[in-house]
Amino acid sequence: MTGGAEDLSALTTLRLPATARARRDVADLPALRQALAFARTAGLPVIVLGEGSNVVFAGDVDALVLRYTATGRTVLAEDGDSVTLRVAAGEHWHTLVAWCLERGYHGLENLALIPGTVGAAPIQNIGAYGVELAPFVQAVHAVRIADGEALTLSRADCAFGYRDSIFKGALRDAVVITAVDFRLQRTPAPVTDYPSLRDALAGRAAAPGPRDVFDAVVALRRARLPDPATTPNAGSFFKNPVVDTATADRLADAYPGMPQFAAAGGRKLAAGWLIEQCGFRGAEGEGVAVHPGHALVLISRGGDGRALLALAQRIQDAVADRFGCRLEIEPRVYGVAA
Repeated sequence: MTGGAEDLSALTTLRLPATARARRDVADLPALRQALAFARTAGLPVIVLGEGSNVVFAGDVDALVLRYTATGRTVLAEDGDSVTLRVAAGEHWHTLVAWCLERGYHGLENLALIPGTVGAAPIQNIGAYGVELAPFVQAVHAVRIADGEALTLSRADCAFGYRDSIFKGALRDAVVITAVDFRLQRTPAPVTDYPSLRDALAGRAAAPGPRDVFDAVVALRRARLPDPATTPNAGSFFKNPVVDTATADRLADAYPGMPQFAAAGGRKLAAGWLIEQCGFRGAEGEGVAVHPGHALVLISRGGDGRALLALAQRIQDAVADRFGCRLEIEPRVYGVAA
């Protein structure tokens, strides 16, 4: 760790200009505890990053920005049809999905090509194409920022919900996730009923297997979403809103063709569709924009966090005015302009 302001612009996929008081990358538990002790002594809050694919730095942060980069995959148990893995938080998520597929550990195929690390995956309970992470999580291992103590949280302890978990609530910025235990199956049970995935797999002579699902998901994501390496973005910027059934019925009557999906507590609306209907697809200004190919993705073209959040605010206001539901920002936001 060096003195002075630490540049953060290269640490997130949005590449927004921002600095932190201090930064440290640590690859094991002793180094992690040393970094946390430094932060306590310096009176600094700790912001934990993985690959920065779900974070917005809206301005400079007076904090220690910390990345836990430990890697490793261990088979903890094999019990009949199931296998339990412990995976270090610094592992690249997509690499893990591909590795599991190669070894016949099934279940994660629909979550292929989601950017980020294994440690970040439980935070927002990543999900795609009809599958969420939560059912595969056996435990999350972490270290408490306040005192360096180790914690193990069961799946129930994690309070998983739609793009949500205890790590976005009571434990936000309170722990560093160090490893995740997953339970996967050897018998394939592909989930193929999500509409766009079903369409991509249509016309096959045989029922699709896990490799077919993996390949289709990768192709869909590459076709629909911009590569953050060339177009700075944080993926889906807003969560799909869930409304009660009465509201969903009213909206369906008012807007024939509005996409709706079953969800706990009501129905899920397609945030991208709502944004498009408000005329924001391709909108740009002040160095930020709505991606012309996918209205749910906000991109940076050299702008800053203030401009990005101002665009997000305009979108939220327009959707609320027209449809009566307010979009929630999915990435975590830090900085003076938050």
